[in-house]
Amino acid sequence: MKVLVLYDYPPSPGGLATQGDLLYRGLRESGVDAHAAHFESAQEKEWYYRWFKPDVVVGVGYWGHTPDLILHPQSFGILPVPWLVADGYIANYQKVLNELPLILVTSNWVKEMYVRDGIRGDNILVLPVGCDTASFRPFEKKDPKIRSVREALGISPDQIMILTVGGDAASKGAQEVMQALAIIDAKAPKWKYICKVWPQPRTLAQNIKDLELAGQLGIEKKIFYATNTVSRNFMPYLIGACDIYAGPSRLEGFGMPQVEAGACGKPVIGINAMGMLDTLVHEKTALLAGIAKKIDVNHVILGKESGYEKNHKIIFDLPRTVDYRANVQDIAQHLLQLMLDADLRDKMGKEARIHVERNFNYKMVAKRFLDIIQDKLGIK
Repeated sequence: MKVLVLYDYPPSPGGLATQGDLLYRGLRESGVDAHAAHFESAQEKEWYYRWFKPDVVVGVGYWGHTPDLILHPQSFGILPVPWLVADGYIANYQKVLNELPLILVTSNWVKEMYVRDGIRGDNILVLPVGCDTASFRPFEKKDPKIRSVREALGISPDQIMILTVGGDAASKGAQEVMQALAIIDAKAPKWKYICKVWPQPRTLAQNIKDLELAGQLGIEKKIFYATNTVSRNFMPYLIGACDIYAGPSRLEGFGMPQVEAGACGKPVIGINAMGMLDTLVHEKTALLAGIAKKIDVNHVILGKESGYEKNHKIIFDLPRTVDYRANVQDIAQHLLQLMLDADLRDKMGKEARIHVERNFNYKMVAKRFLDIIQDKLGIK
């Protein structure tokens, strides 16, 4: 089998790039004849189509990437298999997607979103995102690399480090976590909350709002936003330095940082919804907060990124949920329980490590991909 993998290649630290790169690595390490190209590079993609002649082109993205992941290879007679995430709704390309023999999605919730929005379910199969469990692994607190991360963040050995990672922190539930921390601050042991976000204009504006909230809650001195650029090589040590990973995301089609935290042996605070229902096990690997609110919309404004003219308005027949909010009281209860009980943190972290190794190791995901392609498409 010859496979061309389309994603943000060479990989940036972002989630979609990591998703694609781990599949590419897993295929190569399995002995598959595979190559990778940037999903937007028309010239490079065509070059591979002409000489490599892949049996299948798997592209990582969401429905808005249809022109690059699906229409482009189709125009050269190449079979595309998109591996898609969701952003709460699908407003275009239903006809194109429905004509595909196979669509891969990252979780059962993502599949539900596509089916809800008019994509037939019989051609959609779930393939979870892989995790490099050799890099993301448990570390001893006395490890100099872990100790150095905590020292650089100003965290003393007796402080509880809570961590959230995301393009921006608010979308990963940071505001709800701050509200919860303010509730339990007087009862909790010493703590510091670290939010690792990626430097971009949108994130900068959101950071300001988040820190304003922290000030209003009176906990701003215990909140630190790390906004510098880091490599993927650093992330296992950042996650390894924390005691609790907090990720009750507002929108999550899979939850890669939550899985990576589990691989590092960390208990996770999540939300009982969306992709985390596939990746976290309540009261075993994680504590899941209930849903306090769903954010619904009855229309959306889209543009060229989705195949429309600028400011094109889509009105939905029924309101669509595009965001969730976790129950702050639940988060507070779960955080305090973990902060006060080191043995529970250790027990859940060990269970989380086992769970990730068994279900999300990137080599296993690559094998599952090959099995799906053979069973569904008959390509060997």
